Amino acid sequence: MIHLTLFAVVFGVNLMPAFGPPTWSIIVFFQLNNDLPVAAVVAVAASASVLGRVCLAYGARLFADRLPQRFQANLDAAKEAIQRRKHNVWIGLGLFALSPLPSGQLFMAVGLARIPLLGFTAAFFAGRIVSYTLYAYGAQTIRKSDMGEIFAESFTSVWGIALQIVMLAGLVALTRIDWAKRLGTGKGDEG
Repeated sequence: MIHLTLFAVVFGVNLMPAFGPPTWSIIVFFQLNNDLPVAAVVAVAASASVLGRVCLAYGARLFADRLPQRFQANLDAAKEAIQRRKHNVWIGLGLFALSPLPSGQLFMAVGLARIPLLGFTAAFFAGRIVSYTLYAYGAQTIRKSDMGEIFAESFTSVWGIALQIVMLAGLVALTRIDWAKRLGTGKGDEG
Protein backbone atom coordinates (compact mmCIF):
# COMPACT_ATOMS: atom_id res chain seq x y z
CA MET A 1 0.00 0.00 0.00
CA ILE A 2 2.80 2.45 0.83
CA HIS A 3 4.35 1.86 -2.61
CA LEU A 4 1.03 2.75 -4.28
CA THR A 5 0.83 5.92 -2.21
CA LEU A 6 4.39 6.85 -3.18
CA PHE A 7 3.57 6.18 -6.84
CA ALA A 8 0.38 8.27 -6.72
CA VAL A 9 2.04 11.24 -5.01
CA VAL A 10 5.07 11.28 -7.33
CA PHE A 11 2.89 10.78 -10.42
CA GLY A 12 0.58 13.63 -9.40
CA VAL A 13 3.42 16.02 -8.68
CA ASN A 14 5.06 15.22 -12.03
CA LEU A 15 1.86 16.08 -13.89
CA MET A 16 2.38 19.66 -12.72
CA PRO A 17 4.26 21.85 -15.22
CA ALA A 18 5.62 24.12 -12.47
CA PHE A 19 5.56 24.95 -8.77
CA GLY A 20 5.20 21.37 -7.53
CA PRO A 21 7.38 20.11 -4.72
CA PRO A 22 10.54 18.43 -5.98
CA THR A 23 10.34 14.66 -6.28
CA TRP A 24 13.49 14.28 -4.23
CA SER A 25 11.67 15.78 -1.23
CA ILE A 26 8.93 13.17 -1.57
CA ILE A 27 11.53 10.39 -1.76
CA VAL A 28 13.25 11.74 1.34
CA PHE A 29 9.93 11.98 3.17
CA PHE A 30 8.98 8.39 2.38
CA GLN A 31 12.44 7.11 3.25
CA LEU A 32 12.46 8.90 6.58
CA ASN A 33 8.97 7.79 7.59
CA ASN A 34 8.95 4.21 6.33
CA ASP A 35 11.33 1.31 6.44
CA LEU A 36 11.43 0.69 2.68
CA PRO A 37 14.22 -0.79 0.59
CA VAL A 38 16.03 1.91 -1.37
CA ALA A 39 15.73 -0.04 -4.63
CA ALA A 40 11.92 -0.22 -4.31
CA VAL A 41 11.59 3.48 -3.51
CA VAL A 42 13.82 4.43 -6.44
CA ALA A 43 12.05 2.12 -8.91
CA VAL A 44 8.58 3.31 -7.90
CA ALA A 45 9.51 7.01 -7.80
CA ALA A 46 11.41 6.95 -11.11
CA SER A 47 8.59 5.08 -12.86
CA ALA A 48 5.93 7.44 -11.50
CA SER A 49 8.04 10.49 -12.33
CA VAL A 50 8.61 9.41 -15.91
CA LEU A 51 4.96 8.46 -16.42
CA GLY A 52 3.81 11.81 -15.03
CA ARG A 53 6.23 13.75 -17.25
CA VAL A 54 5.26 11.74 -20.35
CA CYS A 55 1.59 12.52 -19.67
CA LEU A 56 2.55 16.18 -19.29
CA ALA A 57 4.38 16.09 -22.63
CA TYR A 58 1.39 14.48 -24.37
CA GLY A 59 -0.88 17.08 -22.82
CA ALA A 60 1.35 19.86 -24.16
CA ARG A 61 1.37 18.10 -27.54
CA LEU A 62 -2.45 18.32 -27.63
CA PHE A 63 -2.20 22.01 -26.83
CA ALA A 64 0.42 22.64 -29.57
CA ASP A 65 -2.22 22.60 -32.30
CA ARG A 66 -3.91 25.58 -30.65
CA LEU A 67 -0.77 27.74 -30.83
CA PRO A 68 -0.56 30.42 -33.52
CA GLN A 69 0.88 29.14 -36.82
CA ARG A 70 4.04 31.25 -36.36
CA PHE A 71 4.79 29.53 -33.03
CA GLN A 72 4.14 26.12 -34.56
CA ALA A 73 6.57 26.91 -37.40
CA ASN A 74 9.22 27.98 -34.88
CA LEU A 75 8.76 24.77 -32.89
CA ASP A 76 8.98 22.68 -36.07
CA ALA A 77 12.30 24.36 -36.93
CA ALA A 78 13.58 23.66 -33.40
CA LYS A 79 12.55 20.02 -33.75
CA GLU A 80 14.42 19.71 -37.06
CA ALA A 81 17.55 21.23 -35.49
CA ILE A 82 17.39 18.87 -32.53
CA GLN A 83 16.94 15.85 -34.76
CA ARG A 84 19.97 16.89 -36.87
CA ARG A 85 22.21 17.30 -33.80
CA LYS A 86 21.23 14.25 -31.76
CA HIS A 87 24.67 13.70 -30.18
CA ASN A 88 24.67 17.17 -28.60
CA VAL A 89 21.10 16.67 -27.42
CA TRP A 90 21.98 13.39 -25.69
CA ILE A 91 24.90 14.98 -23.85
CA GLY A 92 22.74 17.90 -22.70
CA LEU A 93 19.85 15.65 -21.75
CA GLY A 94 22.14 13.34 -19.79
CA LEU A 95 23.45 16.25 -17.75
CA PHE A 96 19.96 17.67 -17.27
CA ALA A 97 18.49 14.33 -16.25
CA LEU A 98 21.05 13.99 -13.47
CA SER A 99 20.53 17.52 -12.19
CA PRO A 100 17.95 18.64 -9.64
CA LEU A 101 16.56 21.24 -12.09
CA PRO A 102 12.81 21.21 -12.67
CA SER A 103 11.92 19.03 -15.66
CA GLY A 104 8.27 19.96 -16.20
CA GLN A 105 9.05 22.78 -18.60
CA LEU A 106 11.48 20.59 -20.53
CA PHE A 107 8.81 17.93 -21.07
CA MET A 108 6.29 20.59 -22.06
CA ALA A 109 8.76 21.94 -24.62
CA VAL A 110 9.35 18.44 -25.98
CA GLY A 111 5.60 17.92 -26.21
CA LEU A 112 4.96 21.26 -27.90
CA ALA A 113 7.74 20.60 -30.43
CA ARG A 114 6.37 17.08 -31.03
CA ILE A 115 9.81 15.56 -30.45
CA PRO A 116 9.70 11.74 -30.25
CA LEU A 117 9.50 10.75 -26.59
CA LEU A 118 10.97 7.24 -26.45
CA GLY A 119 14.70 8.02 -26.42
CA PHE A 120 14.17 11.21 -24.48
CA THR A 121 12.16 9.41 -21.82
CA ALA A 122 14.67 6.55 -21.56
CA ALA A 123 17.50 9.02 -20.91
CA PHE A 124 15.37 10.86 -18.35
CA PHE A 125 14.50 7.59 -16.59
CA ALA A 126 18.17 6.54 -16.41
CA GLY A 127 19.13 9.93 -14.99
CA ARG A 128 16.37 9.80 -12.42
CA ILE A 129 17.41 6.31 -11.30
CA VAL A 130 20.86 7.70 -10.51
CA SER A 131 19.73 10.91 -8.82
CA TYR A 132 16.88 9.31 -6.86
CA THR A 133 19.24 6.62 -5.59
CA LEU A 134 21.50 9.32 -4.21
CA TYR A 135 18.58 11.07 -2.52
CA ALA A 136 17.17 7.85 -1.07
CA TYR A 137 20.50 6.78 0.38
CA GLY A 138 21.08 10.32 1.63
CA ALA A 139 17.75 10.22 3.44
CA GLN A 140 18.97 7.26 5.46
CA THR A 141 21.60 9.50 7.02
CA ILE A 142 19.16 12.21 8.01
CA ARG A 143 17.84 11.86 11.55
CA LYS A 144 15.17 14.58 11.62
CA SER A 145 13.15 16.31 8.96
CA ASP A 146 10.03 18.40 8.89
CA MET A 147 8.30 17.68 5.58
CA GLY A 148 6.14 20.76 6.06
CA GLU A 149 9.25 22.92 5.98
CA ILE A 150 10.50 21.21 2.81
CA PHE A 151 7.19 21.78 1.01
CA ALA A 152 6.87 25.33 2.33
CA GLU A 153 10.41 26.10 1.29
CA SER A 154 9.79 24.85 -2.25
CA PHE A 155 6.77 27.18 -2.51
CA THR A 156 8.17 30.19 -0.65
CA SER A 157 11.88 30.18 -1.45
CA VAL A 158 12.72 33.25 -3.53
CA TRP A 159 15.24 31.21 -5.52
CA GLY A 160 12.80 28.33 -6.05
CA ILE A 161 10.04 30.63 -7.28
CA ALA A 162 12.49 32.58 -9.44
CA LEU A 163 13.78 29.38 -11.04
CA GLN A 164 10.23 28.23 -11.84
CA ILE A 165 9.40 31.62 -13.39
CA VAL A 166 12.61 31.63 -15.44
CA MET A 167 11.89 28.09 -16.68
CA LEU A 168 8.32 29.10 -17.66
CA ALA A 169 9.64 32.22 -19.43
CA GLY A 170 12.12 30.00 -21.26
CA LEU A 171 9.28 27.79 -22.41
CA VAL A 172 7.38 30.82 -23.75
CA ALA A 173 10.56 32.13 -25.40
CA LEU A 174 11.07 28.77 -27.11
CA THR A 175 7.82 29.22 -29.00
CA ARG A 176 8.59 32.81 -29.98
CA ILE A 177 12.02 32.25 -31.52
CA ASP A 178 12.15 31.99 -35.29
CA TRP A 179 14.23 28.81 -35.27
CA ALA A 180 14.23 28.43 -39.05
CA LYS A 181 15.79 31.87 -39.45
CA ARG A 182 18.28 31.41 -36.59
CA LEU A 183 19.38 28.00 -37.81
CA GLY A 184 19.56 29.07 -41.44
CA THR A 185 17.02 26.60 -42.81
CA GLY A 186 15.24 29.35 -44.76
CA LYS A 187 11.74 28.30 -43.67
CA GLY A 188 11.17 31.17 -41.24
CA ASP A 189 8.28 33.56 -41.13
CA GLU A 190 8.71 36.29 -43.73
CA GLY A 191 6.25 38.66 -41.99
